[in-house]
Amino acid sequence: MIKVLVADDQAAVRAGLVLILNAAPDVQVVAEAADGEEAVALTRHLRPDVVLMDIRMPNLDGISATRELAGVADVLVLTTFDVDEYVFGALRAGAAGFLLKDVEADRLVEAVRTVAAGDGVIAPQVTRRLIGEFAGRPAAAPAVPPGLAELTPREREVFACLGEGLSNGQIARRLDMAETTTKTHVSRILAKLGLRSRVQAAILAQEVAAGGRSGTFPASGSPGGR
Repeated sequence: MIKVLVADDQAAVRAGLVLILNAAPDVQVVAEAADGEEAVALTRHLRPDVVLMDIRMPNLDGISATRELAGVADVLVLTTFDVDEYVFGALRAGAAGFLLKDVEADRLVEAVRTVAAGDGVIAPQVTRRLIGEFAGRPAAAPAVPPGLAELTPREREVFACLGEGLSNGQIARRLDMAETTTKTHVSRILAKLGLRSRVQAAILAQEVAAGGRSGTFPASGSPGGR
């Protein structure tokens, strides 16, 4: 059972989201929060698998709350506001996904499942914006975290797959390993690189590839090593 906390300052919106999520046989809403501070406190206490987080909330906004919950629970941002400040702010804060509130009910439930499984999900409109952002950047070498050189050969392969936007299941099939092993590798990559989410890892992997920084990896062992 996937445990979810719903954070939104509008009671009617929360009620609708709870109704949709609880209708799924494998999802259970364990708590509701009306602001960011309450969301952080309840998440730390209840440890849900996924926090469905609004952005504009009193006391503590959703982006700040997401930043505080890094490593505690996966956050799926759900907002009405499709603006760059929120999109990039949420992803930099460590959100595992970003959806708009006009998403269909079945798509929302599937997104919760995806995030709970350790994968990321981003609204198509936002994906196009991210692609445009990368395409418009000058081809300057990115700032590469020191931890990049600490990745094992297998972690390098997983890291490259993250940059391609592959899910854990797809990575497992490509690299011929168990999906649970893939999740372990992703967790270790995030820890070594000091990142909050696989979305951040995917963005960094794309930047490294675009900047031609593959030589950053030390030549310790064969690329296909496990």
